[in-house]
Amino acid sequence: MNQDLVKIGELAKRTQISVETLRYYEKEKLLQPELRTGAGYRLYSAADEHRLNFVLHAKKVGFSLAQIKELLALRLNKDQHSCEEVKNYTGAKIAEVEVKIADLQKMHYALSNLYNACCGGSEKATSCAILSSLDDETLFTRKAK
Repeated sequence: MNQDLVKIGELAKRTQISVETLRYYEKEKLLQPELRTGAGYRLYSAADEHRLNFVLHAKKVGFSLAQIKELLALRLNKDQHSCEEVKNYTGAKIAEVEVKIADLQKMHYALSNLYNACCGGSEKATSCAILSSLDDETLFTRKAK
């Protein structure tokens, strides 16, 4: 076996992810082993590990697997794409994150209101403001204009 190639377990250990995750990434066409042995063992090269680290880094900053596929395509064909394209792609992701942040802020506000409406006392929860509010079908529905 080529000394520069590693089996799936070693690659998983090096990148601190599970073998199952590596197999999933392979199934999703994010990663392909350099080759397979006659016995079917996956063998990965340094380039495969580098690609996997790219995937993991992109995932950590919030890109979905579908978005990572797009980034990998841009990365593979760097000479056919501009920095502007990559920046625009990343800008779109920032806009997506900003929407999620706004949604989380609304959720935080609503939860804070529920939390503050509750007396928090030791009495029975039969008249708990939080449970009553969550039970109220009209409280969270939007009214048609």
